[in-house]
Amino acid sequence: MEKRPNKSEELFLTLGYNRFYDLFDEIIEDEFWKKEDWYRFSKVSNIFAVYSELLTYEPFKYVLESIKQQRPPMESEIGGPLFKFVRNILAHFPVFETWDDVWVSKELVNWQREGLTIDRFLKKYSGHNEVKYRFWEPEKKLMTYMSINFPEKYEDNKIYLKDMVAEKDGVKFSLIIMRQILNTQVESVGEKA
Repeated sequence: MEKRPNKSEELFLTLGYNRFYDLFDEIIEDEFWKKEDWYRFSKVSNIFAVYSELLTYEPFKYVLESIKQQRPPMESEIGGPLFKFVRNILAHFPVFETWDDVWVSKELVNWQREGLTIDRFLKKYSGHNEVKYRFWEPEKKLMTYMSINFPEKYEDNKIYLKDMVAEKDGVKFSLIIMRQILNTQVESVGEKA
């Protein structure tokens, strides 16, 4: 039986986790949100990309399945498909400079062909009820309430990313969920937890 992670996986996971935690530490701070829009956008785009690549490690398939069965409704879908959807929009449509500018439509998503990842996500989740969350920031003694909103319909209308996931609170919430999922595969997270 092959030991997991193997040497190649360990190298990739080490690089990916280190980059994720470095970006997390920067983005979660209040000072980050005072920086230029394009700077924030590039860092947030990068952390979604790193997270999505880390999710390709096979054990995360089982983690997300476990979350689906044990956690509140939609948490697995938020931690997996929604975050991959955001990453795919940012990666496949690198024409935007700020979070608030990012939009897609059925026509744009399907410019090559129908049925790819973004199209499948929007077909499946359009019309889904909003999902309300809250997250606690212990160092600030602050509870933040936010919502994940799904488009009412998926046609030729513009669907803005900001309307689904707000930039500051939505991204901070996303990072907290990402970190919780990633930490399931870490033996000791030390100060990063």
